[in-house]
Amino acid sequence: MIPQLTSISPGDPGYPARLRQRLGAEAPSELTALGNLDLLSKPMTALFCSARCPGSVILHAYDQAAQWRDTGHCVISGFHSPVEKECLRILLRGKPPIIICPARSLPKRIPHEWRKPLADGRLLILSIFPQTESRITADLATRRNELVAALADDVFVPHATPGGRLERSLHRLEHKDTRARPPVKSTSWP
Repeated sequence: MIPQLTSISPGDPGYPARLRQRLGAEAPSELTALGNLDLLSKPMTALFCSARCPGSVILHAYDQAAQWRDTGHCVISGFHSPVEKECLRILLRGKPPIIICPARSLPKRIPHEWRKPLADGRLLILSIFPQTESRITADLATRRNELVAALADDVFVPHATPGGRLERSLHRLEHKDTRARPPVKSTSWP
């Protein structure tokens, strides 16, 4: 059975305190969720990877995803780039908690491979975007990445293309005046 759609506002008890702490006035005014909201209280690692990535880095990312899968570590990401998508496939083959944050509204149809993890309570799909935002844009992806980083305990970046959107976004996040930024755990960008 697929869980019901839930909306969470900053005044609600389930709203993640980290968002207010780290984003302050820029914290989202509403989160839309499908799945187990308790996953938001788990220690989690954010996964970000550019679309174009060297082969050696890809293998390292897949090995890391397999380690998370085997240890039951919670991972949060947009799971949008090819490497991120494959990492999601690896994670779905195990039992770790997973938080998927699309750079648009929540999907109207849940992919088949997400249904069992949703029903088992180990998957949460989380969005800050209204139902009218059904297409991914660079701006929405940047805002989504800020949400993901603000929720995470640490950040794993197998590769960020030099001068690319992800690298610029990560540098902005590093220099943003936030009180408790998550550390970047591993990265191939300078």
